[in-house]
Amino acid sequence: MTDTRIDRIRKLLKGIQTGDPEAVSVISPTQYIQHNPQTQTGRKGLAELFARLSKTSPRVNIVRAFEDGDFVFGHTEYDFASRRVGFEVFRFESDSAVEHWDNIQPRQDPNPSGHSMVDGPTEATDLDRTEANRDLVRAFVERVLIAGELNALDAFVCTNHYTEHHPNGVDGFAPLKRHLENAANDSEGSVYRRLHRVLTQGNFVLVVSEGSRARVHTSFYDLYRVEADKIVEHWDTIEPVAPPEEWKNDNGKF
Repeated sequence: MTDTRIDRIRKLLKGIQTGDPEAVSVISPTQYIQHNPQTQTGRKGLAELFARLSKTSPRVNIVRAFEDGDFVFGHTEYDFASRRVGFEVFRFESDSAVEHWDNIQPRQDPNPSGHSMVDGPTEATDLDRTEANRDLVRAFVERVLIAGELNALDAFVCTNHYTEHHPNGVDGFAPLKRHLENAANDSEGSVYRRLHRVLTQGNFVLVVSEGSRARVHTSFYDLYRVEADKIVEHWDTIEPVAPPEEWKNDNGKF
């Protein structure tokens, strides 16, 4: 059976663990745009990175992975010198990955509701609702997170059951609303300013946004699960954007 694009990305990410140079064969040898500011662009740079990382006995676990047109996006756990959680996004042309984005942060303990940063459902369902779910979550981010229309929250988020995986969050509609209200009044809180990308397969929707946290330029990756036209579950990673003078490529974080 021919490997799917998701299969090939799983093998690629496992190459961090094994150091196998063949793991990067999914990457185009002539066109690969790297948006991780700490990594050299091109397939050679990625192979060299994997070879270095493999010597630290890393562990890699791809928790969930999805496909949206020419994009594959995954939710991952890494154990290098420290434990981390990330989202990886790859754009394909034909059988080769030609562009990559990610957002990685240190893994934290389970939140007060007992949820880790990665547990929960992993398989996409409701594939016929992909575009409707994309539109719902896009509108939520644009209206609630960016424009601050908190009075519209119940139009997007389930009021009866809502599961939160953010390390400091708790389950429930009311706590989410309080969190957003507090953030709107906290100059040191998270501020969403621009939505860059919405990737969707069935009931899972990944949103890539830009803004600030504690007044630091920040990248927000938010994964939502939708059920019956309402958001019912949320995972995220939050990563400061390195200043341009520290970048190893000129492609930009977004």
